[in-house]
Amino acid sequence: QVQLVESGGGLVQVGGSLSLACTASGRTSRTYAVAWFRQAPGKEREFVARIMGTGTGNTYYADSVKGRFTIARNSAGNTDTVTLQMIRLKPEDSAMYYCNWEITELGTSRRSEYWGPGTQVAVSS
Repeated sequence: QVQLVESGGGLVQVGGSLSLACTASGRTSRTYAVAWFRQAPGKEREFVARIMGTGTGNTYYADSVKGRFTIARNSAGNTDTVTLQMIRLKPEDSAMYYCNWEITELGTSRRSEYWGPGTQVAVSS
């Protein structure tokens, strides 16, 4: 089991910056990937960014955030945290941001998926 807590959300003006963090507790040694999603009121949840947990740690971004958002992972000791650095924020970035953590189950190729409760980002114009 993995439990996730997101933090770092808040209110910021257009053009400002925020850094979100997703801290995982539990066994994350078999992390397949970690992603950020967001959901604005009345809209579907959408993909924002992803970092692979194996190999070179490749990253992927939605077109709408490329060049403005950076995802990174810091796994040291008993702490495993994935951050989302956001710059040049726009009103359309306002949403609840959710962390999604995928773990490969031991001895199988199946993956379990965990979601955090979310952290709110509001960008005022």
